[in-house]
Amino acid sequence: MAGKKRDDSARYEEIADELRARIDSGEYPPGERVPGENEIMTTFEVSRDTAWKALQVLRDQGLTVTRQGAPTRVRKFERIVRPANERLSREVWGEGKSMWSVDVVDKQPTVLDADVRRVKLDARVAGLLGMEEGRPAIRRSRRYAIDSKPVLRSVSHIPADLADGTPIAEVDTGEGGTYGRLKDIGHAPTVFREEVKSRMPTKAEKDWLKIQRGTPVIEIIRYAADESGRVVEVNEMVLDSSSYVLEYVIPS
Repeated sequence: MAGKKRDDSARYEEIADELRARIDSGEYPPGERVPGENEIMTTFEVSRDTAWKALQVLRDQGLTVTRQGAPTRVRKFERIVRPANERLSREVWGEGKSMWSVDVVDKQPTVLDADVRRVKLDARVAGLLGMEEGRPAIRRSRRYAIDSKPVLRSVSHIPADLADGTPIAEVDTGEGGTYGRLKDIGHAPTVFREEVKSRMPTKAEKDWLKIQRGTPVIEIIRYAADESGRVVEVNEMVLDSSSYVLEYVIPS
């Protein structure tokens, strides 16, 4: 570049924005190679450090993936659509269907490291259930994978006075799952409430879900209450955000 060298130290964000626009427009489709450092240096007349920072922004935003010795490529998003209203309807679990039959119609999820045990509630979970700390509950934890890729980790707690002596305290709850068994004992959920937030994963969550660098997780806490208003289950879920679209239908 002829003449006085300009200060390009702040240009990396502009370059990242332009490359992101090309990804969003489909110019760089999923799996496509994006310009490398040398190309960015030439095209935008910037230093190697600025080119590296621009590519780092795309990685941190979860738009690209980089493997050692290979070019940077646009991440392939094969999203699972999670229609919350439909999957929580009585027509699904009340008829013995799996909620996953709503989310994934052409693939069978694999359950990984399912664990069911009786625990004493700590203060945090007891508060979620509206119970006293130290009271017993059944804790059900498991991960779900699609095509061998973990996409969700779920940990639910059900008061022991409801779950003891039922299949809820076993790994296999039978058709309709936990909600079907709660219905059997007269505590069918009639209201669900979900709290949803996005955040960066903990190290353990990165390991559980095999999350790539720069990918946030979606945290969902679901409360299931019976007709009396009692919270009969709290389910805390962590989802790989690159795998999901959350869908909510709100009647007006």
